[in-house]
Amino acid sequence: MKTQIKSRCNNHIHGILLMLIVILCIGLKAEANFINTADSLKYKQFKGSVIDMESRKALGFATMTLEGTNLSTVANSEGEFSFKVPLNLATGNVVVSYLGHKDKILSLTVLKPERNRIELELLTVTLSTISVHPRDPDMLMSAIMNQRAQNYSQDQNKMIVFYRETIKKNKTYVSLSEAVLDLYKQPCLSGRSDQIELSKGRKSTDYTRLDTITFKLQGGPYTSVLLDIMKNPEMVFTEEMMKNYDFTIENISKIGDRLMYVIDFKQNANSKEPLYYGKLYVDTESLAIISATFSLNVEDKFAASDLFIRKKPMGAKVYPTEATYQVNYREKGGKWFFGYSRAEIIFKIEWKKRLFNTHYASTIEMAVTDWTKSPVKNAKPTDRLKPYVVMMDEVSGFADPEFWGVYNVIEPEKSIEQAIRKIQRKMKYN
Repeated sequence: MKTQIKSRCNNHIHGILLMLIVILCIGLKAEANFINTADSLKYKQFKGSVIDMESRKALGFATMTLEGTNLSTVANSEGEFSFKVPLNLATGNVVVSYLGHKDKILSLTVLKPERNRIELELLTVTLSTISVHPRDPDMLMSAIMNQRAQNYSQDQNKMIVFYRETIKKNKTYVSLSEAVLDLYKQPCLSGRSDQIELSKGRKSTDYTRLDTITFKLQGGPYTSVLLDIMKNPEMVFTEEMMKNYDFTIENISKIGDRLMYVIDFKQNANSKEPLYYGKLYVDTESLAIISATFSLNVEDKFAASDLFIRKKPMGAKVYPTEATYQVNYREKGGKWFFGYSRAEIIFKIEWKKRLFNTHYASTIEMAVTDWTKSPVKNAKPTDRLKPYVVMMDEVSGFADPEFWGVYNVIEPEKSIEQAIRKIQRKMKYN
C-alpha cells in the first residue's frame, strides 16, 4: 500500500514530496520489458575523468559545457564523465569547471574517445582579493533573496535532463531507475510549478531482496526540481524560516574567474524542529547563489522520522540517519539556470525481534544536459508525470547497453556499473 504525502504546516523540501516509504509484501518479480527508441542523430562520445592537479583526487560533479551552446554534462561522484557531442560541433571547445579550481578550456579535437584525464588547478583566494567585504551576513542574505529577479532566468525554458534514482539495502542495489525527461522550467519568480514529461527510461527492481518491506521513491523527479531553492526558496529559506538560522561568512572561494562568498548556515538554538545546515556559494558581484550543499539536522531521530515516514512495519523503528542535498546553477547571458541537483537519504530500520538492523540508502540526481527558450508554457496534461509519480512504476527494461543513444547521461559510479552488469547478465540468461 502506497503512502500518501504527509500534510504539514511547514514547507520543507522533505515535508512536501521527498522520498517516502511504501510498505509491500514480498513475492513480486523484477520486470524485464525493454523500451527502445531509434536515434538518428550522429555524435562523438568522449569519456574520461576530472582530477585535482596536485592531490590527484577525483573532482566529483565537475561540470563540462560545450562553449557557445547549452550542451553540458556532469561528472559522477568519482569524477568520471561521458560527453556526447553532435558531429557538426565536435571541433568546438569544452569548458571544465569545478568549485575552487581554475576553469580549463580544451578543444574536443585533442580529446580521445576514452580514458581522458583532465587536471584542474586549485585556486587560492584571500579576503584581500575583493575590495568590499560584507560584515553582516543576515543583510547579505536579504540582498541575495532580493536579487533573484535580476539573477535568475525569467523565461520559460524547455530543458532536457537526465535523472537517476537508486535504492540500496545495506550494500546491495535493489532498485535502479534512469530516465531522460523533458523539464518545462517556469520563470524563477512565477508561481507556476515546473512540469515534467518522460522521454525515455529504464529500470530494474528486485523485490526478492527486500525482506518484508519495499522502499519506493515517490515524486523523485519533482523533488529534484524542488531543490532549485532560488525558484522555490520556501523549501528552505522562507522569510519566517530565515529567523531560525545563524549565517556566517566563512570564506572566499572561486569558480573560474568568479569570486564567491562562502556562507555557512545552521539552525539556531531557538529553533526546535529539524532544519538544515550547510554552505551557500554566492557570486560576489551579482549576489547570485550558484551552488548550495546542505543537510537535514537528524539529531532528534524521531522528529526527523516524522518528516519522512507515514507508515512502517509493526515492530520496527524507522528513521533517517543522514539526509544531504546539493544544487548547482549555470550562467549564460548574465542569467543563472538550474543545472544539477542531488539528494541522498539513509534510513535505519531497527527490528524489535531481530538481532541485526537494516539500512536503506535512497539517492536521486538530475542533470540538465541542454535547454532552449520555449514558447510552450506547459506540458500537455496527458503527457505530464504526476507530482507523486513512482518512477520504477513508469519505466521498465534494462537490457540494451546502447539504450541512451544520443542522450547525455551521468556516468554510473563503479558500484552502479557493477549492478548494471549483473542486471544485463541476468536479462541475457533468463
